Amino acid sequence: MTDALEARLAEIVRATPTTWAVLRTARELDLPDWMIFSGAVYQPVWNHLTGRPLDYGIKDYDLAYHDASDISYEAEDVVIKRVAAAFEPPLRDLVEVRNQARVHLWFADKFGADEPYPPLETSAAALKRFVATAFCVGVRLETDDSLTVHAPFGLEDLFALRLRPNPLRPSGAGGWERTTGSAKARWSEISIEP
Repeated sequence: MTDALEARLAEIVRATPTTWAVLRTARELDLPDWMIFSGAVYQPVWNHLTGRPLDYGIKDYDLAYHDASDISYEAEDVVIKRVAAAFEPPLRDLVEVRNQARVHLWFADKFGADEPYPPLETSAAALKRFVATAFCVGVRLETDDSLTVHAPFGLEDLFALRLRPNPLRPSGAGGWERTTGSAKARWSEISIEP
Protein backbone atom coordinates (compact mmCIF):
# COMPACT_ATOMS: atom_id res chain seq x y z
CA MET A 1 0.00 0.00 0.00
CA THR A 2 1.46 3.31 -0.99
CA ASP A 3 1.37 6.45 1.09
CA ALA A 4 0.06 8.32 -1.97
CA LEU A 5 -3.00 6.06 -2.21
CA GLU A 6 -3.59 6.30 1.54
CA ALA A 7 -3.47 10.10 1.25
CA ARG A 8 -5.94 10.03 -1.66
CA LEU A 9 -8.26 7.76 0.29
CA ALA A 10 -8.11 10.05 3.33
CA GLU A 11 -8.86 13.09 1.16
CA ILE A 12 -11.89 11.41 -0.41
CA VAL A 13 -13.23 10.13 2.93
CA ARG A 14 -12.87 13.60 4.46
CA ALA A 15 -14.81 15.08 1.53
CA THR A 16 -17.67 12.56 1.82
CA PRO A 17 -20.13 14.32 4.14
CA THR A 18 -22.01 11.37 5.60
CA THR A 19 -19.02 9.06 5.99
CA TRP A 20 -17.13 11.88 7.69
CA ALA A 21 -20.08 12.56 10.03
CA VAL A 22 -20.27 8.87 10.96
CA LEU A 23 -16.53 8.81 11.66
CA ARG A 24 -16.73 11.87 13.92
CA THR A 25 -19.63 10.44 15.92
CA ALA A 26 -18.00 7.01 16.13
CA ARG A 27 -14.84 8.60 17.52
CA GLU A 28 -16.89 10.27 20.26
CA LEU A 29 -18.45 6.90 21.18
CA ASP A 30 -14.94 5.53 21.76
CA LEU A 31 -15.82 1.88 21.21
CA PRO A 32 -12.95 -0.59 21.62
CA ASP A 33 -10.99 -1.30 18.43
CA TRP A 34 -13.52 0.50 16.23
CA MET A 35 -13.48 1.41 12.55
CA ILE A 36 -15.81 2.12 9.65
CA PHE A 37 -15.33 -0.35 6.84
CA SER A 38 -16.42 -1.69 3.48
CA GLY A 39 -18.94 0.28 1.38
CA ALA A 40 -18.81 3.51 3.36
CA VAL A 41 -15.10 3.63 2.53
CA TYR A 42 -14.64 2.06 -0.91
CA GLN A 43 -17.79 3.43 -2.56
CA PRO A 44 -16.84 7.12 -2.15
CA VAL A 45 -13.53 6.30 -3.89
CA TRP A 46 -15.36 4.75 -6.83
CA ASN A 47 -17.75 7.72 -6.89
CA HIS A 48 -14.85 10.16 -6.95
CA LEU A 49 -13.13 8.25 -9.75
CA THR A 50 -16.30 7.99 -11.85
CA GLY A 51 -17.62 11.53 -11.30
CA ARG A 52 -20.63 10.59 -9.18
CA PRO A 53 -21.74 12.32 -5.96
CA LEU A 54 -19.50 10.99 -3.19
CA ASP A 55 -22.41 9.52 -1.18
CA TYR A 56 -23.93 7.74 -4.21
CA GLY A 57 -24.79 4.07 -3.72
CA ILE A 58 -23.94 3.83 -0.02
CA LYS A 59 -26.69 1.70 1.52
CA ASP A 60 -25.34 1.61 5.07
CA TYR A 61 -22.40 2.50 7.26
CA ASP A 62 -20.69 -0.49 8.85
CA LEU A 63 -19.29 0.45 12.26
CA ALA A 64 -17.18 -2.39 13.61
CA TYR A 65 -15.76 -2.76 17.08
CA HIS A 66 -14.10 -5.63 18.89
CA ASP A 67 -14.84 -6.44 22.52
CA ALA A 68 -14.15 -10.03 23.54
CA SER A 69 -14.90 -9.36 27.22
CA ASP A 70 -18.59 -10.22 26.71
CA ILE A 71 -19.71 -11.76 23.43
CA SER A 72 -23.35 -12.16 24.38
CA TYR A 73 -26.00 -10.63 22.16
CA GLU A 74 -27.26 -8.71 25.18
CA ALA A 75 -23.93 -6.90 25.55
CA GLU A 76 -23.82 -6.11 21.84
CA ASP A 77 -27.41 -4.88 21.96
CA VAL A 78 -26.46 -2.35 24.65
CA VAL A 79 -23.83 -0.97 22.25
CA ILE A 80 -26.26 -1.04 19.30
CA LYS A 81 -28.73 1.07 21.30
CA ARG A 82 -25.99 3.44 22.46
CA VAL A 83 -24.81 3.95 18.89
CA ALA A 84 -28.37 4.45 17.62
CA ALA A 85 -28.94 7.14 20.26
CA ALA A 86 -25.86 9.01 19.04
CA PHE A 87 -27.25 9.48 15.51
CA GLU A 88 -30.24 11.43 14.24
CA PRO A 89 -32.54 9.97 11.58
CA PRO A 90 -31.93 8.90 8.87
CA LEU A 91 -28.40 7.90 9.94
CA ARG A 92 -29.79 6.16 13.01
CA ASP A 93 -31.18 3.46 10.70
CA LEU A 94 -28.17 3.37 8.36
CA VAL A 95 -25.33 2.87 10.84
CA GLU A 96 -24.94 -0.86 11.48
CA VAL A 97 -22.72 -1.62 14.46
CA ARG A 98 -21.42 -5.12 15.14
CA ASN A 99 -19.02 -6.58 17.66
CA GLN A 100 -16.50 -8.43 15.52
CA ALA A 101 -15.66 -10.68 18.49
CA ARG A 102 -19.04 -12.39 18.05
CA VAL A 103 -19.50 -12.50 14.25
CA HIS A 104 -18.47 -16.15 14.15
CA LEU A 105 -21.54 -16.98 16.26
CA TRP A 106 -24.08 -15.87 13.62
CA PHE A 107 -22.35 -15.41 10.27
CA ALA A 108 -23.11 -18.84 8.78
CA ASP A 109 -26.78 -18.71 9.77
CA LYS A 110 -27.30 -15.20 8.42
CA PHE A 111 -25.39 -15.52 5.16
CA GLY A 112 -25.61 -19.25 4.50
CA ALA A 113 -21.84 -19.44 4.47
CA ASP A 114 -20.33 -22.54 2.96
CA GLU A 115 -17.03 -22.07 4.74
CA PRO A 116 -15.90 -21.90 8.37
CA TYR A 117 -15.85 -18.48 10.02
CA PRO A 118 -13.30 -18.56 12.83
CA PRO A 119 -13.44 -16.11 15.75
CA LEU A 120 -11.82 -12.77 14.94
CA GLU A 121 -9.06 -11.38 17.14
CA THR A 122 -9.48 -7.74 16.01
CA SER A 123 -11.79 -5.59 13.91
CA ALA A 124 -9.09 -5.40 11.24
CA ALA A 125 -9.13 -9.20 10.99
CA ALA A 126 -12.67 -8.97 9.59
CA LEU A 127 -11.29 -7.16 6.54
CA LYS A 128 -9.50 -10.34 5.49
CA ARG A 129 -12.88 -12.09 5.18
CA PHE A 130 -14.59 -9.86 2.59
CA VAL A 131 -15.15 -11.35 -0.87
CA ALA A 132 -13.13 -8.88 -2.97
CA THR A 133 -9.80 -7.22 -2.23
CA ALA A 134 -11.17 -3.75 -3.03
CA PHE A 135 -13.81 -4.21 -0.31
CA CYS A 136 -11.16 -4.99 2.33
CA VAL A 137 -10.64 -1.45 3.58
CA GLY A 138 -11.44 0.30 6.83
CA VAL A 139 -10.67 3.66 8.43
CA ARG A 140 -10.59 5.02 11.94
CA LEU A 141 -10.63 8.72 12.86
CA GLU A 142 -8.04 9.37 15.54
CA THR A 143 -8.19 12.06 18.24
CA ASP A 144 -5.83 14.28 16.23
CA ASP A 145 -8.17 14.05 13.17
CA SER A 146 -5.76 11.78 11.30
CA LEU A 147 -7.17 8.68 9.63
CA THR A 148 -5.73 5.25 10.26
CA VAL A 149 -6.24 3.11 7.16
CA HIS A 150 -6.52 -0.67 7.30
CA ALA A 151 -6.24 -2.41 3.92
CA PRO A 152 -4.70 -5.89 4.15
CA PHE A 153 -4.48 -6.22 0.36
CA GLY A 154 -3.47 -2.63 -0.33
CA LEU A 155 -5.47 0.04 -2.14
CA GLU A 156 -4.36 -0.60 -5.71
CA ASP A 157 -7.42 -2.65 -6.73
CA LEU A 158 -9.74 -0.11 -5.13
CA PHE A 159 -8.26 2.79 -7.10
CA ALA A 160 -8.09 0.70 -10.28
CA LEU A 161 -11.86 0.02 -10.04
CA ARG A 162 -11.01 -3.68 -10.04
CA LEU A 163 -12.73 -6.50 -8.17
CA ARG A 164 -10.56 -9.54 -7.57
CA PRO A 165 -11.40 -12.44 -5.29
CA ASN A 166 -9.92 -12.27 -1.82
CA PRO A 167 -7.05 -14.80 -1.97
CA LEU A 168 -7.60 -15.79 1.67
CA ARG A 169 -11.13 -17.05 1.04
CA PRO A 170 -11.64 -20.62 -0.14
CA SER A 171 -12.10 -21.05 -3.89
CA GLY A 172 -15.79 -21.06 -4.69
CA ALA A 173 -16.78 -19.48 -1.35
CA GLY A 174 -20.23 -17.94 -1.35
CA GLY A 175 -21.18 -14.33 -1.94
CA TRP A 176 -19.02 -13.53 -4.98
CA GLU A 177 -21.72 -13.41 -7.68
CA ARG A 178 -24.25 -11.56 -5.53
CA THR A 179 -21.79 -9.01 -4.21
CA THR A 180 -19.94 -8.29 -7.45
CA GLY A 181 -23.21 -8.21 -9.40
CA SER A 182 -24.62 -5.58 -7.06
CA ALA A 183 -21.46 -3.48 -7.39
CA LYS A 184 -21.39 -3.77 -11.20
CA ALA A 185 -25.05 -2.70 -11.40
CA ARG A 186 -24.20 0.56 -9.60
CA TRP A 187 -20.72 1.17 -11.05
CA SER A 188 -20.56 -0.13 -14.61
CA GLU A 189 -16.97 1.11 -14.86
CA ILE A 190 -15.56 -1.51 -12.51
CA SER A 191 -13.84 -4.60 -13.86
CA ILE A 192 -14.39 -8.02 -12.34
CA GLU A 193 -11.64 -10.63 -12.43
CA PRO A 194 -12.89 -14.13 -11.57
